[in-house]
Amino acid sequence: MPDLLPLAIDNLLSPIILFFALGFGAALLRSDLSIPEAFAKAMALYLMLAIGFKGGVELNKQGLNWTVAVILLAGAALSFIIPMIAYTLLRTFTRLGQADAAAVSAHYGSISVVTFVAGSEFLTLMGIGFEGYMVAVMAIMETPAIVTGIWLARRNLKGTAEARPRRQKGLLDRDLMREIFLNGSVVILIGSFVIGWITGPKGLDAIAPFVVGPFKGVLCLFLLDMGLVAATRLRGASELTWRLVLFGITMPVVGASLGLTTGWALGLGPGETALLALLCGSASYIAVPASMRLAVPEASPGIYLTLSLAITFPFNLTFGIPLYFSVAAAISSP
Repeated sequence: MPDLLPLAIDNLLSPIILFFALGFGAALLRSDLSIPEAFAKAMALYLMLAIGFKGGVELNKQGLNWTVAVILLAGAALSFIIPMIAYTLLRTFTRLGQADAAAVSAHYGSISVVTFVAGSEFLTLMGIGFEGYMVAVMAIMETPAIVTGIWLARRNLKGTAEARPRRQKGLLDRDLMREIFLNGSVVILIGSFVIGWITGPKGLDAIAPFVVGPFKGVLCLFLLDMGLVAATRLRGASELTWRLVLFGITMPVVGASLGLTTGWALGLGPGETALLALLCGSASYIAVPASMRLAVPEASPGIYLTLSLAITFPFNLTFGIPLYFSVAAAISSP
């Protein structure tokens, strides 16, 4: 197994982590530094477009086969299973109500695109390659956790004092399905991935100055904004208990362990195994909050969004990425 300490130090001293730390420290010190919301959304769209397109190009080079199909199915299955584990842990060891536990669980079964991008950059710095189909795995893992979280909320709230105040709808009502499948992050990820798959290396050559050259600079600026947002959330987190904070640090390791085990069982390489672990250990703070606001309105955003963005995201960014890679390198096929 690679020495974890040097890996952690290299990661902590990388530009993207340092820019996140800059934003985090600025917010804690109450600086007036800020990134306009519209510009932050534009940067998020750019990052998802670039990573999706490049992943599609890589799959074009490799071709779609049964191995890829199996890995995609494994990713979807993990996204269904992880919320069940998170829900059980929350209901057993914290005092969260059923609605809040279900909403938090959905976040931890889904994925963080920015964490995936940061992990990809870490592997690039380490000289470790990975297959483009991992972008497709990322895209497919976004939705199942949302469905699982909604099912957990409605199944367990039925007939209790926490029952939804609004009229009950079917599990897969039209508005909810639009929110899940037509969510902007899902559309741009899958759409750019398909375009990259269709156009292949020629398409990448045509727009490389846009999707390759500026990528790392935009990522640094985006993480600066994420640091500002995370610290602001943490500073105003009045609903978090020490048990919830412990969950926010422990659950990523639990999820990543499932990803590492799955990657080992499927015979994936160290790059693919590390990224699968990172996807399983990350927590959504874009697509899932929007869906939970619609589907489980009684759940508190102050809990689920603060946990995913202010606790788990920084943990993965600083310590999780080198930890998961270190284990993946030790157990994976060369």
